[in-house]
Amino acid sequence: MENDLLEQSQAINHELKSNSKQIHSTAGMNRKLFLAICAIVFGSAFQHGYNTPVFNNAKNIFSEWITDIISSENGTLSEIEINQRVINIFSWITSIFCVGGMVGGLSVGFFADSFGRKGSLFINLIFVLIAVILECGSKTFASYIMLCAGRFFIGVNSGLNAGIVPMYVSEITPVKSRGAVGSVYQLVVTISILISTVLGMNYFLATAELWPYLLAFTAIPAILQLFLLPLCPESPKYLMINNKESKAQKSLSWYRNGADIVNEFNEMVTENEGQKNSSTVTYLELFTNPILRTPLIIVLVIMSAQQLSGINAVFFFCNDIFKQAGLSDKAAEIATVSVSVINVLMTFVSMVLVDKAGRKTLLLVGFGGMCIVSCILAILMGHTAGNIVVSWICVLMVVLFVILFACGPGSIPWFLVSELFNDSAKGKATSLAVGINWFCNFLVGRFFLVIAEMLQGQVFFVFFGILIVVILFIMKYVPETKNKTVEEITAGFRTKSY
Repeated sequence: MENDLLEQSQAINHELKSNSKQIHSTAGMNRKLFLAICAIVFGSAFQHGYNTPVFNNAKNIFSEWITDIISSENGTLSEIEINQRVINIFSWITSIFCVGGMVGGLSVGFFADSFGRKGSLFINLIFVLIAVILECGSKTFASYIMLCAGRFFIGVNSGLNAGIVPMYVSEITPVKSRGAVGSVYQLVVTISILISTVLGMNYFLATAELWPYLLAFTAIPAILQLFLLPLCPESPKYLMINNKESKAQKSLSWYRNGADIVNEFNEMVTENEGQKNSSTVTYLELFTNPILRTPLIIVLVIMSAQQLSGINAVFFFCNDIFKQAGLSDKAAEIATVSVSVINVLMTFVSMVLVDKAGRKTLLLVGFGGMCIVSCILAILMGHTAGNIVVSWICVLMVVLFVILFACGPGSIPWFLVSELFNDSAKGKATSLAVGINWFCNFLVGRFFLVIAEMLQGQVFFVFFGILIVVILFIMKYVPETKNKTVEEITAGFRTKSY
């Protein structure tokens, strides 16, 4: 297998270098590609972002609902016992979303290879339907178990989306636009986080009567995707892999809207012919073959770092952090919405920067700045009591933390896996990368409050230590992928493996 990959990379790389400049300059954004990106990304990334913080501002409403159910089921429990059960149940309702994300993420390779990118997104809509029915029905039947099950299924949907959508988008996008377009997934995630945060305020849908509508809102983008996705062809690369060359050519022509596709299509044919001479990549070979192991370790570390950097501690428990900083309930709620707004705006900025500054540069700037901010927060959070100045400095540090995250670490990991692997390994590598991302997401959501209870504000020292390791890893091992084809990047791993 290793020799096959070496020969394939050597054979392809010479030809790619001779025409790569032509390929990079022949096509860009057009109305059909824009429509496809909207159809593919909006209906998918929305589920991921919207359902991550949906319980944040509405925590008290759901806790009261769970309390009423437990009290009616068992009237002999003491108030302390009821509170303990409510905390445990609410914790699982929140974190099981990430468990579903792990299941979905680890299934990406199977779905993408078996049903195609487009077909997988259609099938994935079924999980949204199941989730909405369970979540909305949970109030009618007074069942937090139904709510928990609904959260699991929307998590499965989000996990599949997190792997399939960046893969699909990267395969239909010209190389020169790949970074900016790849960031659209994270942009929609940030927009949906903002929508979820606003609708989750008690001024809107976070009331005892309306909260089922808060959870049902997630069906709207799914319905839009159901009607828009049929207009878009399947990924040309997927069609080529499955020996449907004529359909692949038509698909590529549609996505380029009449632009010259000769060089790009010939590159696709050459890559596919090279892969026919090698056997199918297995999960074991991803770890044992040094040419594949190197990029796999890179994406696993970067995906883990995205979650373990502390960003989800901010998104999951924004209100708690601001209250710990000494803000009132109302001020904390406003600060939480402000963080979501800043997150959206800075993701727009990152879309411009990613194809200019480069992936590695933005990762270092983002994680490096977050490292410094984590250290400052860890020092100041213990001195907020009665000190309004320190309290607002902490708020500003949290906002800065989100800005730095949005500049690169928020968006780059999602499409990096599609840049480091060719088609024969992309599906399985994406499964592992997305799976580890959701696993780390689960760890933060499940245990952050426990650790924070012990360490208080100094919990950010934990993230500070993690970020130090991540920065050193990026400096030594992560390659720059800006304006390079997958094959050019893959060829570089022939002499850099570990």
